[in-house]
Amino acid sequence: MENILIAFLRKFTDYPFLVKMDGKEYLIGEGEPTFTVVFKEPISKTTLLTSTSLALGEAYMDGALEIEGDLYYALDHFLGQLGKFSTDESALKKLMHTSLSKKNQKEEVSSHYDIGNDFYRLWLDETMSYSCGYFKHPDDTLYQAQVNKVDYILKKLHLKKGMALLDIGCGWGYLLIEAAKKYGVKGVGITLSAEQCAEFRHRIQAESLEDSLKAELMDYRDLPKSGYTFDRVVSVGMLEHVGRPNYQLFVDCVNDVLKDGGIFLLHFISALKEHPGDPWIKKYIFPGGMVPSLREMLSCLSEDNFHTLDVENLRLHYHKTLLCWAKNFHKHLEDERKMFDERFLRMWNLYLNACAATFHNGIIDIHQILLTKGINNSLPMVRWY
Repeated sequence: MENILIAFLRKFTDYPFLVKMDGKEYLIGEGEPTFTVVFKEPISKTTLLTSTSLALGEAYMDGALEIEGDLYYALDHFLGQLGKFSTDESALKKLMHTSLSKKNQKEEVSSHYDIGNDFYRLWLDETMSYSCGYFKHPDDTLYQAQVNKVDYILKKLHLKKGMALLDIGCGWGYLLIEAAKKYGVKGVGITLSAEQCAEFRHRIQAESLEDSLKAELMDYRDLPKSGYTFDRVVSVGMLEHVGRPNYQLFVDCVNDVLKDGGIFLLHFISALKEHPGDPWIKKYIFPGGMVPSLREMLSCLSEDNFHTLDVENLRLHYHKTLLCWAKNFHKHLEDERKMFDERFLRMWNLYLNACAATFHNGIIDIHQILLTKGINNSLPMVRWY
């Protein structure tokens, strides 16, 4: 068992590291090791070959695998060699491809976002923004980066007083609150998270914005029959929950409620090519999650006569955002232990650091696409943001 595991790990030789197992040490790669992987229990070859991600991820969650050194650094090393991981998609078919029904997708969203606002409040910033920040300056705080991000998006939308703005996947509502306060728009936010919706409604009342904003528990597929029409639509970090077979349907639903000439900003985690995703992430973090490629989304958008004004990649901004979240998460471990068991906390720590590493290595990107529904010749001919 020992030889099989070491032989498997010897593929990851880009940077040197040490492996400890059964009182023995093994150097992988050449040079001075920069971290150590400690196996307290063996991992079978079958498990590693079925899904390297699941095998190592679950071992870490269970405490059977420890990292001596910086967790992020170790993950950055391994995930930079992701092509050497094994994944048996046929054996993982049920995990990798879940139902796209409204009922199932609501349950999947709730499993992540409804674990408690108090938990998220511990390690997010004051805006409660759970998406990529925008670091205009190297020394920007996480809070400033999230304020920057929302301000940047609102400028891109070219808002005017009295316009109607829809936020699909509105989270805890900070973007719409800022839009109402700064631009005087009327806004509707939709989400499948009961916790987020309740908190957003509370914030609307606290800001005395009941006449301007509304939060609704709604599936995007119900938009066409909602009776709403909007001048602007924004969606930040929600597309990843739609599923590949429904990307065109998602765009069609936006098209149905957006006025001709209206602006749509789509902000989403993306990939260079279409792939089914990571088994560990899909099992433990984002059930049913799927990362679209930029090209397939542009193709879907063109089918509904959406004209692209701007495409921007914010990959390194999300890398820095995740490192901030991971640092905050670690800082509040004692409070988090009052809410969740050690396995959950190890899982969440692994998730935040692993995602930071995947962005750092360009395994995933994040794109903002700015579009108009049909031609809009009234917009400025130069950038307005």
